[in-house]
Amino acid sequence: MSVIKFLMALILPGLLVILFTRITFKNYVGLALSVALMAASVYAGYTHPPILYVTDAISLTIGFWYATKIMNRHKN
Repeated sequence: MSVIKFLMALILPGLLVILFTRITFKNYVGLALSVALMAASVYAGYTHPPILYVTDAISLTIGFWYATKIMNRHKN
């Protein structure tokens, strides 16, 4: 496993959740779109070792938490 793949799996899914949440103004839609992209990536074969699945899930969770925090801050 390369270090670049690990770092990208650690950063990009969370950023995608935040980006899609900012575009759609719905944090669940942002999460669903990001999970769909990650599933397409796994299906295409870009995510080889299973540790990358776990890293993607952790990043998605952190991104969803942060996007929810941002959405709640903008509601008040």
